[in-house]
Amino acid sequence: MGSRLCLWLGVALFSIAVQAETVVVLGDSISAAYGIEVEQGWVQLLASRLQKAGGKTSIHNESISGETSAGGLARIDRILDEQKPAIVIIELGANDGLRGLPPAELKRNLAEMIRRSKASGAKVLLLSMTIPPNYGKRYIDMIYNVYDELSREMAAPAIPFILGDIALVKELMQPDGLHPNAKAQPLIADKIWRHLLPLLKLLPEKRD
Repeated sequence: MGSRLCLWLGVALFSIAVQAETVVVLGDSISAAYGIEVEQGWVQLLASRLQKAGGKTSIHNESISGETSAGGLARIDRILDEQKPAIVIIELGANDGLRGLPPAELKRNLAEMIRRSKASGAKVLLLSMTIPPNYGKRYIDMIYNVYDELSREMAAPAIPFILGDIALVKELMQPDGLHPNAKAQPLIADKIWRHLLPLLKLLPEKRD
C-alpha cells in the first residue's frame, strides 16, 4: 500500500510540474479563427480544456491569417525568446501551396522551425496541411508528403490533415470552402488534443 501511495504521489507531482508550461501555436488562418469569433476557434477551445483540467498550461496563439512558412520562420526566433514554450504546434504550409511555392522551400522552412524550436528545448507537433484538388495531384502530394518526411527525418509527430473529414462537409465549412466554421472547431480541437496530451505528459520536470 505504501509503495502505491508513493507512486501515486510521484505521478501527481510530476503532473503538476509538467502542466506549468506554455504551448505556442504558430499557424495561419486555420488557427487564427478566421471568419469566426476568437473564442470559437480550436486554439481557444484547447486552452479552455486545459484550464478545466486544472492544469497551469497556457496556450499562446501566434497565428496570422495568410501566413506562409517563410513568414513563420521569420518570426520564430522572437516567439521562442519571448514565450519560451515547452511545445510548439506548427500549422503552416497551406498558403505556400495556394501560392504555388516550391515544396522544397516549404520543407526547408518547416525543418528550420523544427530545428530552432528543439534547440530552445521545445517539443514540436506538426499539423499536416494540403490544398484544393484543382492544383493537381502531383503538386498536392508533394506538399502533403513534406509533413510525413519531416516527421520521420526530425522525429516530430505530425497529425494527418486536420480538415480531412471536415473540408468536404458543407455544414462544417465557411462559404469560401477553405475555412472551417464554428461547428467544425470542436472536431479540430479533439484531433489535436489527442496528440498534444502525450507530449504534455512527456515533458521533463521544470527546474529553477
